[in-house]
Amino acid sequence: MAGAKIDAAETVSLFCRLNLNGKKELPVRSSEMGLLILLVTSKEKITPKAAADFFGVSKPMVASMVKSLTLGGYIRKEAIEQDKRKYILIPEAKAVSLVEATRSEYVHTMTLLENGMGKQEFSELMRLLEKANAVLQLERKGNNE
Repeated sequence: MAGAKIDAAETVSLFCRLNLNGKKELPVRSSEMGLLILLVTSKEKITPKAAADFFGVSKPMVASMVKSLTLGGYIRKEAIEQDKRKYILIPEAKAVSLVEATRSEYVHTMTLLENGMGKQEFSELMRLLEKANAVLQLERKGNNE
């Protein structure tokens, strides 16, 4: 049984490495890229707390990303009128262009998988990954409380 789990871990690890290989050239960390994608694609105004809740991470972790992305010119902070201590995160043009370029890579990878696996198996993979993500997020949330 342990051997099967080790094989499974190696398979997942290889998949992640192969999927990330084309994205090594990013000028930001992958966690920061996730935040940029959220900011650029969201129709809602995103605060650091909303971002932390979305990703299931701590506010200090988001604060670190915000500091780095602000210094890099990717985002700016805009105070909320009702409470000047709080702010929303606004993506700059630099962030928008990076997200657009990276999203085309992600779409290419997903298209490659769908074409290679077929629509039915690709849909099943996505369903199982969503289920696996939910299990892992629940576990993470339970450990953070």
